[in-house]
Amino acid sequence: MSRYAYDNEEDVDKVKDLARVKKEILEEIGKVIIGQESVIELLIISLMSSGHSLFVGVPGLAKTLLVSTLSEVLNMKFSRVQFTPDLMPSDITGSEVLEEDRTTGKKFFRFIPGPIFCNILLADEINRASPKTQAALLQAMQERKITVAGETYRLEPPFLVFATQNPIEQEGTYPLPEAELDRFMFQIDVDYPSLDEEVEIVRTTTGAYTPELKRVLDISKIIEFQNLVHRVPVSEYVAAHAVKIARATRPDESAHESVKKWVSWGVGPRASQFLILGSKAKAVLEGRFTPTTDDVRFLAPSILKHRIVLNFRAESEGIKPMEVIQEILSKTEVVARAS
Repeated sequence: MSRYAYDNEEDVDKVKDLARVKKEILEEIGKVIIGQESVIELLIISLMSSGHSLFVGVPGLAKTLLVSTLSEVLNMKFSRVQFTPDLMPSDITGSEVLEEDRTTGKKFFRFIPGPIFCNILLADEINRASPKTQAALLQAMQERKITVAGETYRLEPPFLVFATQNPIEQEGTYPLPEAELDRFMFQIDVDYPSLDEEVEIVRTTTGAYTPELKRVLDISKIIEFQNLVHRVPVSEYVAAHAVKIARATRPDESAHESVKKWVSWGVGPRASQFLILGSKAKAVLEGRFTPTTDDVRFLAPSILKHRIVLNFRAESEGIKPMEVIQEILSKTEVVARAS
């Protein structure tokens, strides 16, 4: 396929179809979730990009309900694991048990799959589990497979990890390793609802009404749309802009003064890849055939903020990653498209 145009009409029709499907998904989710439009938009982009996401917000903001509702609307197998300090890796991946054949008396090991064998795994309060248990997700998130007792088991597509984290209560928690954070496509901040939204939430959730959800897609169609996103053409100037933003986070000699002053480590190439992949998904979900620099800049905060490592000076001055990102975006010029 050309980098600048579609080679077949079938993909053009799929783009139009996906834009229609998005409206249906939003309509069904809206029966359960009030508000949170930007959160839902990033969630759907994450899904269509085959990317994992980390949701950060205080308890009670319907993070778990949102993910479970999405899985129901899309007819995807859903598993929820409550991460606790005593959670073991085998509680997620599964384990082998010793059994005996009653007819022969011969003993053998049988693998019992864990909750990770699903389409959407919700890792609730992921930072409450030990680093050893968190590491059980790394291979699954990157390679879509797990290894137990020397045997490798493939996770059937689509497979996505959506994790939640409480930003306030840090007692009894473990920081997520940088390698794990880098595997999350987005960090999605979930804020409080507005006054009108909260009134509507209270009104609709304290009555007897239970909404009936319609299943919009099936597994095969989701995989088809995910493959479509990878085939979306992107122009050189959009790709270059994404890479330019990612590289601007690295504190080398050419970096902006704010980056040199506050950043220890910038983002790696995976961030550049996610900027383009997410921009492709955002474009086709809106019925457009190729992404723009506006798509890249819209997604940049959610893709970069959990990857930038600030230094002690930034922490002492109360600087947050978002301030650095906004500075970078304001100083990163949008290159004019070549005619």
